[in-house]
Amino acid sequence: MTKQRSGTSPRSETAPRSRRAAWTLVLVAPAVAELTLGTVPVRMFWLVLLYVPVYGAGVLLVRELVRRFGGGWSSVLAMGLVYGLVEEGLALQSLTSPHLYGAADWGPRPFGVNAPYAELNLPYHAVFSVLIPIALVELVFRRHGRAAYLRRGGLVVTGLVAALGALLLRVSVPPSEDPHYALPGGAALIILALCAALTVLALGVLPRLPRLHRPPLRGAPPAPRVLGAVCGAASFGYLALLFPFAGADHSAFVARAWTPVPMAAAALLAAATAVFLRRTRGWTDRHRLAAISGALVAHTAFGLVANTGNVPDALGLIVVAAAMVALLAALGRRLAAPGPARPAHTTRETL
Repeated sequence: MTKQRSGTSPRSETAPRSRRAAWTLVLVAPAVAELTLGTVPVRMFWLVLLYVPVYGAGVLLVRELVRRFGGGWSSVLAMGLVYGLVEEGLALQSLTSPHLYGAADWGPRPFGVNAPYAELNLPYHAVFSVLIPIALVELVFRRHGRAAYLRRGGLVVTGLVAALGALLLRVSVPPSEDPHYALPGGAALIILALCAALTVLALGVLPRLPRLHRPPLRGAPPAPRVLGAVCGAASFGYLALLFPFAGADHSAFVARAWTPVPMAAAALLAAATAVFLRRTRGWTDRHRLAAISGALVAHTAFGLVANTGNVPDALGLIVVAAAMVALLAALGRRLAAPGPARPAHTTRETL
């Protein structure tokens, strides 16, 4: 343990590192969610600035709330769903809009909800917009552990910026993409109720649940490359099952009849992957990084197939992918190097 300098409080020692971690998360979140999937082409990189307030501040707010309430990765995922409901449901209105992004043509619309679009994007936000950026930043700043990055004032400012970011999306995207649609009041109330219920679950219930007793671990956990392969295959498969490559037409009876089949397959794939990861214990930081890397590489490979319609965009995403792989490899070498252990308060969770 390093000796504390005289006249310097522990908080002042960690404050610069905390600020770096917070700003890193603010930048990593929109990059992972949008840039590495190819939804924002490199030639239009400036559009990422539009997403920095809602993604950066929103994901930082999620991380701070979950860690302050003592939540783990299950809480992060639950709050990730809240984030997705706010962005897609309230800000963009894409969960119910009959025209925005062509989401209504993906398949069935029970109760006016774009079901395939919702099944794709809500888990996507929970995993790729929220969980993976938080997990990556906590690996980069692992000596900080799960301590809060922000003081109370910073937390309030972050919440305000996130709210303004959602408002910025609301006044910029729907008026230009679907100007004649307004989210019905009943739908807005349902979305708000779901957000409130998930928030209570994430911050009030899950952190207080007793740890389930597990039998002693027998043998070593799967090799990191195995976890990476499983997460990569699951990520690519989930996205491919739900994304309408062939331009699904909601008006066609065949599309309405058969779309629930890949939807069910995607749900089963997600459930099976979750069970596998839940039962896989004894993870190290290298296991966590391998799982994250597999998911990120696969989702960028999917973006190369689905989101690049011309050679410049494809080349741009390949450059982004190469930079991403290089950064992940550098982080892997850093984790493999001898150094101080992680803080003792980390949990037994897989991620």
